[in-house]
Amino acid sequence: MDLGLKGKVAIVTGSGSGIGRQIALTLAGEGANIVINDVDEGKIKSVASEVRSLGVKALEAKVDITSWEAVNSMVENTLKEFGKIDILVNNAGVGAFGLFADLDRKSWEPDIKVNIYGVLNCCKAVIKHMIERKYGKIVSIASDAGRVGEPYFAVYSGAKAFIIGFSKALAKELGRYMINVNVVSPGTTKTPLVEPLISNPDIVKNMLKAYAIRRLGEPTDIANAVAFLVSDVSSWITGQTISVSGGYSMI
Repeated sequence: MDLGLKGKVAIVTGSGSGIGRQIALTLAGEGANIVINDVDEGKIKSVASEVRSLGVKALEAKVDITSWEAVNSMVENTLKEFGKIDILVNNAGVGAFGLFADLDRKSWEPDIKVNIYGVLNCCKAVIKHMIERKYGKIVSIASDAGRVGEPYFAVYSGAKAFIIGFSKALAKELGRYMINVNVVSPGTTKTPLVEPLISNPDIVKNMLKAYAIRRLGEPTDIANAVAFLVSDVSSWITGQTISVSGGYSMI
């Protein structure tokens, strides 16, 4: 199926590695030009090279999405480079591990800044342009932790639940402008972020008992769902949270 993404322009936050990298490569493979965002310049350059090898353009954006000024500058640079923004994928995320009673404020503040303020900043920075064009696709990466609540990830669960509620409200506000806003909610996916948690085979074996499809996710599983939602093939889908989690959550 041709998703019709050739020539589209997509900003993918946190695309230097893991799920974000695969989203960038998948959209590039469909013909979209990609803004590679991360805070690690080396990772940005590596992914940008991979994107360009697929025959599309890549704009490198070393930007901390918790800074409104930096995000606004990234959007302005994108418009200068490409003249438009069709797609925003809010992928960047972090998660503090531990019992909430044992965590200090400093350890969980990044969960709030990146997972909440990062999404707010990026959405706010692109929607005026999308409203003017009466076109846009926004997909945010949440987590099934935000749907069911995950022990040892209390703040992360709350931050991801925010993304789900915010996206529903934003979808209702922006639908009249032909802007789709959706959420992809992964289960445990093999990325560098969760590698410490899944390095023990016994832990993984126990984890998989909660998954109808007895395997962990791959970044391509998430990227394929994102590609569908940012395409016009899904133009009548908005305000939805789609779990891509092997049946971990069936809400």
